[in-house]
Order: sequence, then C-alpha cells, then structure tokens
Amino acid sequence: MIKDIMDYNETVSPNDREMSVLRENFPSCFKSDGSFDIERFKEFLSDKVTVTHEGYELKFLGKNYARLLAAEETTTVISPDVEHNSRPENANSENIYISADNLDALKHLLKSYAGRVKCIYIDPPYNTGSDGFVYNDSFNYTAEELSVRLSIDLEQAERILDLTKRGSASHSAWLMFMYPRLLLARDLLSKDGVIFISIDDNEHCNLKVICDEIFGENNFIADFPRVTKRGGKSSDVIALNHDVLLMYSKTPAPSLYPIEHNDADFKHTDEYFDERGFYKLNQTLDYDSLQYSKSLDYPLTINGEIFYPGSSVEAYEERQSGIHDVADWAWRWSKAKFDFGYQNGFIVVKNGRNGKRIYTKTYQKATIEENDDGYYIEYGDRTKSLSTLEITDNKYSNDNATKDIAKTVGKKVFDHTKPIELISLIASLCTRNDDIILDFFSGSATTAEAIMRMNVSEPDVKRHWILVQLPELCKESSSAYKEGYRTICDIGLKRIQLTRELLIEEYPDTIADLGFKHYILSEPSKETLDKLESFSPDQMFSNLLDEFGVPTVLTTWLVRDGYGFTAKYETLDFAGYKAYFCGKHLYLIHEGLSDESIMAICEKLESDANFNPENIVLFGYSFTWGIAYWCTRFL
Repeated sequence: MIKDIMDYNETVSPNDREMSVLRENFPSCFKSDGSFDIERFKEFLSDKVTVTHEGYELKFLGKNYARLLAAEETTTVISPDVEHNSRPENANSENIYISADNLDALKHLLKSYAGRVKCIYIDPPYNTGSDGFVYNDSFNYTAEELSVRLSIDLEQAERILDLTKRGSASHSAWLMFMYPRLLLARDLLSKDGVIFISIDDNEHCNLKVICDEIFGENNFIADFPRVTKRGGKSSDVIALNHDVLLMYSKTPAPSLYPIEHNDADFKHTDEYFDERGFYKLNQTLDYDSLQYSKSLDYPLTINGEIFYPGSSVEAYEERQSGIHDVADWAWRWSKAKFDFGYQNGFIVVKNGRNGKRIYTKTYQKATIEENDDGYYIEYGDRTKSLSTLEITDNKYSNDNATKDIAKTVGKKVFDHTKPIELISLIASLCTRNDDIILDFFSGSATTAEAIMRMNVSEPDVKRHWILVQLPELCKESSSAYKEGYRTICDIGLKRIQLTRELLIEEYPDTIADLGFKHYILSEPSKETLDKLESFSPDQMFSNLLDEFGVPTVLTTWLVRDGYGFTAKYETLDFAGYKAYFCGKHLYLIHEGLSDESIMAICEKLESDANFNPENIVLFGYSFTWGIAYWCTRFL
C-alpha cells in the first residue's frame, strides 16, 4: 500500500483532485487524446451559470505547491493506542483523538469521512509574530523536481523551497500552510456542513479571500467579532480587544438551528407559572412601535384605570381627531392579543418616573401564538436567530476560557484557549443527533470538553467529535512542562480524561459517550521507505510488521477502505490462522497461511451466509508469491 502511494505521489500534479471530479462528472468534455474541451463544458453551464472572463483571486508564493500537497497521498500509517482504546470507557466510543500533523490526518480522514462531517471548528495560528508560527511542512523536493512538477521556473521553485526549509512566518508561508488544509476540510464537510475559523487582523483579510476561493463567495455566511478581553493597556492609543470568527458553508443553504434565549435578563420567576421558566420584562407595550396604526391606538382598562399609548389622553384624542399629521404612538399588540395576554399573566403594570406603564413578560418556555381559532400558549424553549454580535458577550472572552481550563489541567498550562461557551454555541447552531464535529487544531481540547458537556446535559442528543493535534513539544521553561506535560497532546488528552471524571461526578447516571479512541500517525523509517523504493520480487523483506505491528497495518487498511477509525471488525480463526473480517473485506496479514487454513476459508464461504467478503486483502510481505496468487485466483 505504501509503495503504491509513493508511486502515485511521483506522478500527481496540483490539479489532479479537480480533474478527477471533472472526469467523473463530465466525461464527454474530454477528447480521445485526454484534452479538455472547455467550449463543451460551457454548454453544460450555460443555462445555470453566467460565465465571465473577469475574476479576482489571491495569488501568493507557493500556491500551486500548496495544491500539490493537498493532492498527494500520505505515507503515514495509523497506530492505535491499543491499551487506551481497550479500556471499558473507550472500547465502544465513537469519539476520536489523533496525534499527528493535521495535513496527514485530514488525508486519512477523507478515506472514511468525506462528506460526513457536519461542523468544523479550527483555531489555527494567527501568525502574530509572537504566537510561534513558522512553516514546518517538510517535503523532500529538489528545486529541479519542483520546477517540473509545478511547471514553474527554477528561481521560483527555489524561493518556494526556501520558505519550507527556513521556517518562514511570512504571509505567503501562512497561506501555503493553510491552503491545502482548507481544501481537504471542504471535502470532509457534508452537503449542509459548515466551518468556523477563528482569526485576528494579521491574516483575517487573506483568510477571507482564500475561503471565498475554496468554499465559494456565495457560501460565506457571517463574520463574527469576538471580544477577547474587556480592558486594554492604558499606554495604547488603540486597545485591540477582539478577534474574528469566520463562517462558511459547503452549500449556500446549510441546515442551521435557532439558538435558545439564555440572556441574563431572564432572571424573574413567576410562582403561578413554573412551567414557563424564567422571564424578562420587555420595554413598555407602547414603546418604540415601528409604525402608527389606528387599529393599535386604543385605550386599555386595567383594574379600573385607563391607559393610553404614550400615557397622554390629550395626545390620544388629538390623534383620533386627526389634528396631528404624524402620529407615532400605538400599542405593539392588538386589543384581542392584549386581552388574552392579560388574562394569562403575560402583562404587568409597573410604576415608573412618568407614572404607571404596561410591560409584557417574555418567558423562556412559553409564547403567545395565533391560529384560526384565536390565541393560545405555545410551550417550548424560546429561540432566536444568531446575531453577528452574539459573541461580543463577555462569556465568550478569553477570561472565561482561562476559567474553563483551570477546572481541569490548570490555569497557566495552555495559552490562547477558546471558551467552552463558544464551541457550545457553534455546535448548537449547526449540529444535532449523530452529527460529527471536527477540530484539527485541537490545542487544549476545548472542543472535546464542550461536546461532552452538551451530550450529558442533552441525553437525547448524541454528538461525536474528532480532534487532531500535532504532538508539539512544550518548552522546558513553560508552566505546562513544569506540571509534567511534554507535548500539547498530553495537555489535551489529560483535559479530556479529567472532564470525564468531573462529568461522572456531576451526572452519575449519564449514559453519554465520555470516552475516546486515540491514534498516532507514524511515518515509516527511512530504511523501510528506501527498501520500498527499490523493491523487487526477488528482494522480499519482512520487517514491516516488526516496525508497525498488526494493529497498525489493520487499522490503516480499515480506514483506507472506508470503515473509519472506530470500525468494528471480527477476528476469525481458520485452522489456526488468524484473519480479520469487516464489511466486505477479509484481511490476511499474518504469516503462516497453510493449505488447511485456505480450505477452512473456502468451507466458511460455502457454509456461512453471513461470511461474504467481496475483497480479500493480503499483506504481501507475509506470503510467498504462490500463495498470494492462489488466494487472488481462487478465493
């Protein structure tokens, strides 16, 4: 498998991913010599899309190189954390944590999860100059090879390689780093999936342009400013107190859900209507009416006292007589709705500086609705559309994020974490039962904690999370290192485990999935790759299993064949030979496949209706060529 990938990567070009889509969906646009007929392609689009000859795009050094990186396959293998994954709390979990470079992880995920991820949230490096970002994707191309692969001159190829080798933190380096990851992320999203990206002013504009290109301008949803802190240095002329959350969708009309009203103003209780939850008082019934309507300009009688819009009987009489050309006071409710609301406790009279005024109650779980039979009370959580100013609330700030992480791994262990409230808001906006949330810049694992907390508090909703984090080393001078953490992954993994313990204490009867499967992506050793590069049938070698082990080979194949990281497979015994069966695949990995074992496989194929593999996958280095041929010919 790795040899096939290496051969493929030798010939792949930056646009291979796009060309494969065109070949699959528009085969008639390709001529016999393989050239693409653009005029015929335009005919397919003519009644749907206006083809223009003017355009705008962001060009940066290394853009085609970034596309090439997205098109290449990864040669890494997937090593399961066998001890961790076999623990009772993790054995059946559908949550996934991958310790790896996220570019490799995304390529593996695409084999099983393409078009299945409902929500992606990422908090990539902001490239502030002080956040430690440097370009570190390392691929061993020479300038001459890159010049040929990208059809560019030698000088430009050398400039690109210079960015990759010296660890640049320039705008071009940051864009070259982000571009392939966003290309792959787009393919993971479901048709109604959405992606959220946190960023600040350093790369905000550049990110917006490449997202317009990758996801489509018409799939831009919103740009949310988020308050990071309330104060600022007194010596600064401008206090930079916000960053930004960009939101894009896979298609122009994603499935989004209204969010619950959980405003702090919902602080009043009503002893007569417990089922309605807390309520808040709205401004007066006649306040800020949008436009005048004579039908809404009427007197109200409450406990023998008469009320007029605007509190003035003289003004009311003048409006009724037509003396005033402009009349700006009226009730916001009709007389019939007021009568219903008053009779059912939705109205309250309170004293103010200008006398008594009429206020309405907004309950969390009850609203007045209307049908053909009149007004009625609808029960259910009150919702609202998400405002682009929603996350300017202080609960989404870094101060709250610091408090969140302090409850598990410690206050000073990880910088720049995001608050749980932010991830919860995102997940509630676009996910429901069985949806997958992916975070491939996991950091301290805020996303995992947020989804775990949502799952225990909403027993009927089961969300799944996938996290990816590079096992970046903690600096020896850092608080994290002094607390015993050696990599960023150590922090995230520990936070998830401590969150599980806290939630079990808080919700002892919960049946939510609070475990996770852990995997590590490993690059084969140079010796192994060299042997694969020079492989020939008369030079068999058997150190692949010694280096990777059976669980790694099997897991890598299961993911590649579309069964996912949490695949359930059956271990079968064929006359002493151990094989693995999943879906439509039978995997033969071990050495020692005897004639008796082959006969046992054949007998099971004939006698067991549930054993019907359509593919038999052999780990070629474990078999002689004769056995391999026999298996492929007769099984």
